[in-house]
Amino acid sequence: MPANDSFILGSDPQGQPISQALRLTNRHGLVAGATGTGKTVTLQRLAEMFSDAGVAVFAADIKGDLCGLGAAGNPQGKVAERIAGMSWLNHSPQAYPVTLWDVAGKTGHPLRTTLSEMGPLLLANLLELSDSQQAALYAAFQVADREGLLLLDLKDLKALLNHLKDHPEMLGEDRALFAGASAQALLRRLATLEQQGAEALFGEPALQLEDILHPDRDGRGRIHLLDASRLVHEAPKVYATFLLWLLAELFEQLPERGDADKPVLALFFDEAHLLFADTPKALQERLEQVVRLIRSKGVGVYFVTQSPGDLPDDILAQLGLRIQHGLRAFTAKEQKSLRAVADGFRPNPAFDCLNVLTELGIGEALVGTLEEKGTPAMVQRVAIAPPQSRIGPLSEAERAQLLRGSPQAGRYDKPVDRESAYELLMARKAPPVAETTTEKTSAGNKGGDDPGFGGAAGELLGTLASQVMKTAVRQAANQIGRQLVRGLMGSLLGSSKRR
Repeated sequence: MPANDSFILGSDPQGQPISQALRLTNRHGLVAGATGTGKTVTLQRLAEMFSDAGVAVFAADIKGDLCGLGAAGNPQGKVAERIAGMSWLNHSPQAYPVTLWDVAGKTGHPLRTTLSEMGPLLLANLLELSDSQQAALYAAFQVADREGLLLLDLKDLKALLNHLKDHPEMLGEDRALFAGASAQALLRRLATLEQQGAEALFGEPALQLEDILHPDRDGRGRIHLLDASRLVHEAPKVYATFLLWLLAELFEQLPERGDADKPVLALFFDEAHLLFADTPKALQERLEQVVRLIRSKGVGVYFVTQSPGDLPDDILAQLGLRIQHGLRAFTAKEQKSLRAVADGFRPNPAFDCLNVLTELGIGEALVGTLEEKGTPAMVQRVAIAPPQSRIGPLSEAERAQLLRGSPQAGRYDKPVDRESAYELLMARKAPPVAETTTEKTSAGNKGGDDPGFGGAAGELLGTLASQVMKTAVRQAANQIGRQLVRGLMGSLLGSSKRR
């Protein structure tokens, strides 16, 4: 499917279409507004346009109604009236290629990553660790790196922490960082994480980025929806940490693309304030750096929240497309925030931006786009064009049908528990099997049809073969283990991650 060269977002009061160049959609964006002003429908419209242009989409379905993208729309009432009033709009009700995901694996394909892929920095943020507890976690990851111990799920990390408590000599120079109290606190935090249902997030098969980026058979970009209707309320830290991990993985794995005709992926971060709530300064600074740099890798990041004030100023300064739905200002603090929002747009002499913000109806927004040279255009009052898919959720039967027909059906549904830190450390605790001299001699005499490989020679050959195999396995494990301390934005952290 040929890519469109622009996104038509809606029309101004004179009925003229307002658009954003497709090649500039990797400059990120913001969809903001009070509850009930139309943010979800705007998000749906944006996802459709990206899909039509062959761009993959990953978004969180916070309220459970964004999944209507998977069914054709049936415009009625005011929606039909708006479509009729946009003569330029080529509106054709249709379903879009949607893949459903769910950390718990109930309403979508299970969504997993591994502890080794997440790394200690993000994990420390998820567990809300103190400095001393974070130091102990880093020391544990260092040991896993040296010993070739894969940390795939929570039981791997718990086994490693308990093993280090009993064998502190394994820590080497990092022994001082691993206090017993910190280890106990880490184990308690992990237990709390399990109680929140986060255990399902860690394990294999882990999400592969190519499965998100691969287009649909008809050339449209697939729209991947994470069912976060429960997760965002019951475990908001898990929700935010997963999105940060996804952003970090994209940054580390995708090649540089420069100024391409279109992005490869659009990420929508709903409830965006959760990404920055109680986030350590060091992590926030690296997140801001990744948001600034990832556009050159073909990723557009779109934050969805109630007020732009929910985002740090350094993030706001990097957002090219701004769609601001109505805001309410009853208190002095809200009025101050309202003025800050109005000041964030390039003024339009045709109207007072501050006054219009409180007058906007449902489905209307102030829109700031980028001009061809990448400079901000004057703000416009826009009636957002309705989506072509259904406005509203799918039924359980429709969700089940989508899952059965998904390209990922059967790929992630069954968990895999391969040998990792837990199994290796449990094996070390097992008592060695005693072998008598008679048994060894008997085994040696069974060296095959050729008697030349029996006895001491056969035993020596077996020992050498075993040593060669162990060396090969250890080298492979160490190669994998070097990835363990990578963490968030590894190439940016450099050697500081190994301190």
